Amino acid sequence: MSTIRLPRLRVAVLLGGPSAEREVSLQSGAAVAAALRRAGHQVCEIDPAATSLADYDWQAVDVAFIALHGRFGEDGQVQTILEMARVPYTGSDVAASKLAISKSATKERFAQCGVPTARYVLVHESDPAQHILQHARTIGFPLVVKPDTQGSSLGVSIVASPDVLPIALTRCFQYEPFGVLEAWINGSEWTAGFIDDVPLPLIRIETERGFFDYRAKYEDDQTQYRMSGGATPEAEGLIARTALDACRAVGTRGIARVDLMVDSHNQPWVLEVNTIPGMTDHSLVPKAAAQLGIDFTQLCERCLQSALVQARRRDAA
Repeated sequence: MSTIRLPRLRVAVLLGGPSAEREVSLQSGAAVAAALRRAGHQVCEIDPAATSLADYDWQAVDVAFIALHGRFGEDGQVQTILEMARVPYTGSDVAASKLAISKSATKERFAQCGVPTARYVLVHESDPAQHILQHARTIGFPLVVKPDTQGSSLGVSIVASPDVLPIALTRCFQYEPFGVLEAWINGSEWTAGFIDDVPLPLIRIETERGFFDYRAKYEDDQTQYRMSGGATPEAEGLIARTALDACRAVGTRGIARVDLMVDSHNQPWVLEVNTIPGMTDHSLVPKAAAQLGIDFTQLCERCLQSALVQARRRDAA
């Protein structure tokens, strides 16, 4: 996607919100707002936890930059409100957002499209414990327990044996009633960012915490991000193609990020697609974009450009 010089725009940065990822969203939104002000745009910051977006006067806004993570921001709700108000917005549309927020629904789409992903079972907090244990034994230990619609690795546990499964389920169900039991892929963890269909350099993630959990993401200075992940060009090509297939299966637009595990046979397995990844100057997509000479301000402006293009396409449809 080529970059054009944008006129001075009136941008509403949506940040905060009611989800469990509120603090991360506030950081993303503040960074985006600062960058867009540096670029000369007129920016206002709106927190949906304090301001009703359905009742907001959108006439003074040219485009909305969605920096909301988790529910309401990534599940199609805010996108629906903005489309009804005929306000261009960054990121994926309603349908892709509704799909990607659910790990189980995304896995079903991956199965339909031939995108490799670990086997799983969707469980509910009301399911009998013995019923869940039976599912877990079918998948095999170790396995991963995760809430179906949370991000930032909230509520995620690696379960090595049946005796610690109840603790992991309790942690998962603190966030929501549905959880996913997923086969553990023993290998290296990678992430692949995109601006629309344009791939960004791959990043290999290394952490001493067992997996890339919330603390490894946001608090642990020992987490390493390898722009040259040590894989062969052929292996990295397969990772990038698999990530792009995942984005196309979901139908993402604008900025997106795909998280993957790569096993000992260099086979990539898609964990999830993030339709609104972190957007601070130390987040993964900005790190990858910087490798192509795209600084944080330019990246934010590319998001605006993509939003305006998608809005024109919706209006023409």
